[in-house]
Amino acid sequence: MEYIYIVEDNPSIREAVAGYLKLADYKVREFGGINGLLEAVLEETPDLMILDIMLPDGDGLLFTKELREKSDIPIIFLSARESESDRITGFEVGGDDYMVKPFSARELVLRVSALLKRIKNKGSRMEASGWSLGKEELILDRDSHKALLNDVDLKLTVAEWKILEYLSSENGSVIAREQILERCLEYNFEGYDRTVDTHVKNLRAKMGSQWIETVRGYGYRFAGEPK
Repeated sequence: MEYIYIVEDNPSIREAVAGYLKLADYKVREFGGINGLLEAVLEETPDLMILDIMLPDGDGLLFTKELREKSDIPIIFLSARESESDRITGFEVGGDDYMVKPFSARELVLRVSALLKRIKNKGSRMEASGWSLGKEELILDRDSHKALLNDVDLKLTVAEWKILEYLSSENGSVIAREQILERCLEYNFEGYDRTVDTHVKNLRAKMGSQWIETVRGYGYRFAGEPK
């Protein structure tokens, strides 16, 4: 049974989400704020976290930046902030999805299911693949779910892993943003292609911009050579 943390200060929202998740056979733990959350994650790591951004005792975005130094668990943000810049900020700090309030609890459960499915799929092939670029070497280990650059773990989020794995598997072909959205996120992101740009930006920050080339007006291409 997969284990979900719900971090939301509104009891009505928290209880509704917890109820729907339990009906879908998830194990749930509820939090009303950030206090004690990091310690709980480190003691009993969940499979996924649903995290409100505006909490009475802290900021969910700042908490995520701190958490990402210690854990790569998937995070779905909840927020009343609905602008594109707010969504992009959520992805920049390491979020995997972003839902605007008010939202459908049933849709949230579907997004939880889709995100957990991506985690399972990313380890479905039990082998590692390697690429080189200049003097650098990249290894994607599908058994341990790690991306290693010069033997250093890049600590990718689920979305970053899927995008990097997809681009690297296409033998240098140019991949459109729409293809990346459909293939790597697995559900409709309502057309905001900048979501892909943000994940690629995060990837480049972790591994260097030379690995993923931008093809203006179209999409991206992986620059590494298979080993």
